Amino acid sequence: MSSRVGPVSEREAEVHVALGEHLSNAEIAHRLFISVRTVESHVSSLLRKYGVSDRRALAALAPQPQEQGGGAPAPQPGRLGGLPAARTTFVGRAEERTAILEALQAERLVTLVGPGGVGKTRLAAVSAEAAASTFPFGGAFVDLVPARDGFVEQAAAAALGVVPRAQEELAGAVEERLRRGRSLLVLDNCEHLVEAAAAFTERILSACPETTVLATSRERLGIPGERIVPVAPLPLASDAEALFRDRAGAVDPGFAADPDVVAQLCARLDGMPLAIELAAARSGSLDAADLLAGLDDALRLLAGGRGTDERHRSLRAVIDWSYCLLADDEKEMFRRLAAFVGGFDLDAVLAVAAPQPAQRGAAADVLGRLVDKNLVVRRRSGGWRLLETVRVFASELLAGSPELPAVRQRHLGWAAVTARELERRDDGWTARFDAAADDLRSALVSAQDEGQDEGGAHGLARSLATLCFARRFLMESLDHFRTAARLAPTPADAAVDLRAAADCAHVATASQLAFQLLVDAAERARESGDGTAFAIAQARVVELADRFHTFFDTGIPVDRLRMMLAEATAAAGDDPTPIARARLAIAAAWTAGPERMTPDPELATAGLAAARAVGDPLVMSAALDAVISAAAHAGHLREANRRSGERLAVQATLDRYEPAAAPEIEDAFHVGAVCAIAAGDLPTAVRIATRVRDDDLVGEHPYISASNIVPALVLTGDLDEALRSATTMWEFWERAGRPAAAWMASVVAFAALGYGLHGDHAGFVRWRARVAEVASASTASSSRNLAPAAAFADARYAVHTGDLADAAGQVQRAFADHSRSNYWPYTLAAGAELAVVAGLPDAAERVAGAASAAAENDWAAAAVARATGRLNGDRAALQTALDGWDRIGARFEHAATLALLDG
Repeated sequence: MSSRVGPVSEREAEVHVALGEHLSNAEIAHRLFISVRTVESHVSSLLRKYGVSDRRALAALAPQPQEQGGGAPAPQPGRLGGLPAARTTFVGRAEERTAILEALQAERLVTLVGPGGVGKTRLAAVSAEAAASTFPFGGAFVDLVPARDGFVEQAAAAALGVVPRAQEELAGAVEERLRRGRSLLVLDNCEHLVEAAAAFTERILSACPETTVLATSRERLGIPGERIVPVAPLPLASDAEALFRDRAGAVDPGFAADPDVVAQLCARLDGMPLAIELAAARSGSLDAADLLAGLDDALRLLAGGRGTDERHRSLRAVIDWSYCLLADDEKEMFRRLAAFVGGFDLDAVLAVAAPQPAQRGAAADVLGRLVDKNLVVRRRSGGWRLLETVRVFASELLAGSPELPAVRQRHLGWAAVTARELERRDDGWTARFDAAADDLRSALVSAQDEGQDEGGAHGLARSLATLCFARRFLMESLDHFRTAARLAPTPADAAVDLRAAADCAHVATASQLAFQLLVDAAERARESGDGTAFAIAQARVVELADRFHTFFDTGIPVDRLRMMLAEATAAAGDDPTPIARARLAIAAAWTAGPERMTPDPELATAGLAAARAVGDPLVMSAALDAVISAAAHAGHLREANRRSGERLAVQATLDRYEPAAAPEIEDAFHVGAVCAIAAGDLPTAVRIATRVRDDDLVGEHPYISASNIVPALVLTGDLDEALRSATTMWEFWERAGRPAAAWMASVVAFAALGYGLHGDHAGFVRWRARVAEVASASTASSSRNLAPAAAFADARYAVHTGDLADAAGQVQRAFADHSRSNYWPYTLAAGAELAVVAGLPDAAERVAGAASAAAENDWAAAAVARATGRLNGDRAALQTALDGWDRIGARFEHAATLALLDG
């Protein structure tokens, strides 16, 4: 891959945005009023420039339409997000920059080590910008100053613009972004969480072989292979004095000073860049001699110092000296700004750091003066922040001040209001949340540690949880909801928070945890004395345990569930509310079924009627799932597919960023794809499966979303894409440690068939053997699709190759009782055709026996018509099969049937 890439034209940028929306070439051509051939040319150019191999990878790199600013070019390949804006010239460091650039080409971890205030951040930013062109997949500059232990991954995800998919660990999402190709990740200011930063870095380096990490820290990370680049103070008699003159000249263009005085001043500051800049900031009101005298006073006051490092003592002295020169209103605001661990805007300053009642103009004036004196810096992304070294000093002042409790309370109040405003999710909310998230977390932690206003803390915890869920930080969201439950002012509030936590756990496939959280929610609802709330919560517990039984580590006994349902029914009373009646009816349908995950058909229908009376889309979706499952279990696959379409339509009315809606949305799309495949409705199956794979809530968990896309692609004959998806599925399953995934065995069987139809016999044998590897984790209820899927793959492959050595046994296995499986129509149809091709004596009987499959599945109908045509030499039947394949988009089968018609 080339290390340099060409620019992206405006038209290519427009095509790239459309690819991000998963439009076809024809749809892009229609939108942009250009030819399909021109679109193809632009796509090829983008693939080359970004160094990726397929449209999906290109789509993943696409900017969102709103990021285009009215047609502006897409971000360039090699762009590093989050680089701090340079408002001043960069002075000196030529040797260090050369050493860093050479190290970045030779090593995968380069750490700039030096004391606070020595200029590590600026040096890292300048070096990263210079090296960006050699990292065609870009990367990000991650400011870890506001981060705390446990949130390094969140900081990296925010800087990279990563949004984890449902059921995907945040670390996995970051790794996937960095695995795309040669990338650079800059981790700035690691020292306050060096262990967490080191663990994160080591994980990234192991999982992302083409990623290089540039770190800055006051101590090394201690990872094998780490290249240390020491960053010392600026050399005296050269760079140190040049920096002072540059910064003093920016404050006072007419600044002039005796070189000897400047040299003495820089020597007193030990060449520390931050100390020099702070001193130079005073040059507008003091000449160099006065600055030197003032510094002498500060150093005398601090004789004996704090700490053992002379450089740190000098830096502290300069900050203290700068602080002593502030006016009273400047000192007050400076101390209070230490409450912010990240950046802040003027509204935040007014709420937390300004005198009360605050005047906007007055606060802006004081803030501006602090900026002029280099104690506050303006951020590239907007707003302001304190440099970490300066913030530590301000924090010490605030900690020793009697105003600390009031400032902390105001910070909590600001955080709660900010979080509530962000919950509206207006345009650009994600960037605003990422900017404020560390302060929201810090305020919540401080409130719990110091026993601040629990009402405000509870509201903040709930809002922060909701925002983290919308940002797809699922496990963090779960933790905040549980915190909210602990801080809840009433049992009823705690029940609401615990139900939301259960929804988060459910989306993350932690169903056992979701069950326990719902049990806890029901108990808190019982404590509140609200019988209806308890009944609804308890009914949801029962429904979850049966409906999603295969995701439980340890199944819940049916007797226990029925007892819990009886308690819920009694609590609802003789005249339950409509929503309680509907929830109880849905739970009753699941527990009364003949086996797990197979609800009673009549009770499911009654539950749907009760749900319609309520009109709540969440309840409607749950009720429809029971009806769909009952229909599928009874073999009514077309009815299940029709009902699934109805359920998918309901999802459009749900808020996908609300925890309560997420499990229903996720399940509706997975079930929708399964039902479409079961009915042979391949166009619908491909459309839904693609949505499952690419959706930010539903998909991109490679070995789960592939369960839908691989069978659909094999059946339509899109074999290359099917095999790519299967390979990705297998790799991610192995990378995850081969977790129990019994449902994946049937998908592996389809992948084996894909290899066979592609003409790769060795691939068929290899993947057919893998079926047993995955099936070892199967249970009786989760493996019902395994045997028929394997039988179908074997029978269809035998027809394709003409290898009839085991035809009789394969036909017998195909006609075993697979009635409870979604794949039984495929198995019967393929078995019937194999009987005909092999000339078995019962071939006509087998074809007749497959008629029921044709009635429930479009693919099977075409296959049975083809078997009939082959059996009787009936060209009309073959033409019927050809028309059937064409109607459902089964290109491979269409070509095979056309070959039969052509003799």
